Amino acid sequence: MSSMQQIDHGQSLTVQVTNMLRAAITSGEMNPGEHFSAVGLAERLGVSRTPVREALQLLEKEGIVRIEKNRGVRVLQMSLDEIVQIFQIRIMLEPPAAARAAEVATDADLAHFLVLHRRILDAAARDDGPGTLQADKDFHLFLMELAGNPRLSALDSELRNMVLAHGLVTIPSARSSQGLANDRKDILAALEHRAPRAAAEAVRDHVTRTAQLLITGVCAQTPGLSSKEYLSKLEHLTKFSG
Repeated sequence: MSSMQQIDHGQSLTVQVTNMLRAAITSGEMNPGEHFSAVGLAERLGVSRTPVREALQLLEKEGIVRIEKNRGVRVLQMSLDEIVQIFQIRIMLEPPAAARAAEVATDADLAHFLVLHRRILDAAARDDGPGTLQADKDFHLFLMELAGNPRLSALDSELRNMVLAHGLVTIPSARSSQGLANDRKDILAALEHRAPRAAAEAVRDHVTRTAQLLITGVCAQTPGLSSKEYLSKLEHLTKFSG
């Protein structure tokens, strides 16, 4: 699998294998519905079965795969209704965390945000979809971490992992590199000015746009499926969180 990089012996093998399998799912190398064996994956990775099985168990807990007795493991296909529900939760959770981050961010934190943002743009410029998604995740998880609630950060990471297989619909074809830069411009400005309300609004708008692009992209690839219904559902709960 091209998404599976060389093993780094200085890092937990299970963590590395988990990240490699996520990358393979994100890139489409492991397609939803197709069955894979732990033995086969271990051989392709050049590792023993144990870290592969441990990684698959972690991915199953996150709702990304399902381990089926005597059949191996299957990547789960997430429904649009489930995607809408996940983004509803993110839209309600992330803006308050962003507001708190704007209150406590140091100059060093702001400098790190710029580094993370540059990684997003560099990955997009290379047409590296999985890399762009990972850089985007790193940016937003750092934002969540500044809120000082580890459970919130863990939940946000889990929610992002659950839709990662659909994320390439929005990266990079739906947004140019300049579009990606502009998409976080308001977030960065709010953090720089230590403006909690503006940070909350910017993050809410950003996550909403991402949801809309993802829903529209999935529907465009599915004949007979209209995005209008799902875009409307997105607002059922999130209209009360502004």
